[in-house]
Amino acid sequence: MPALSTEAIERFLARPLVARIATAGPTVRPVWYLWEDGAFWILTGPWSRLPEHVRRDPAVAIVVDVCDLATGEAVQVIAKGRAELLPFDTARGFRKLSRYLGTDEAAWDLRFGRYLRDDPEKKGTRWLRVKPASLTGSDLSFAVTKSAEGDGAEPG
Repeated sequence: MPALSTEAIERFLARPLVARIATAGPTVRPVWYLWEDGAFWILTGPWSRLPEHVRRDPAVAIVVDVCDLATGEAVQVIAKGRAELLPFDTARGFRKLSRYLGTDEAAWDLRFGRYLRDDPEKKGTRWLRVKPASLTGSDLSFAVTKSAEGDGAEPG
């Protein structure tokens, strides 16, 4: 399995993909993230048990992957590190949410706009930042053949 270069990892993590973060417990949950300044930034707050888990044990693992059977793209990036809770800032919040929802905030579901506009101190909105101690990526992509796409014939 070919390892990804640092540049390839950066390009891959710049895509608006879903990551899964694992905490002690074990607990695994899907999250939207922002990859910025060599770290994963994940929006969290009292609506989630994530802050509670990382306060108890900040060791986490994150995987971001794709497996597209139609194109053969199969790539994974795995990160391990310690999570820290940091104050929320609106500018970074907009950058993160616009990756997934587009830049027209008026078109967003109202709850996402509230993350940006409500007082983060009152609402308890925080950033969970993971600056990986370990970051590896692998390209497991494969060539798609006619038989892999299916020819429409019934089996057997």
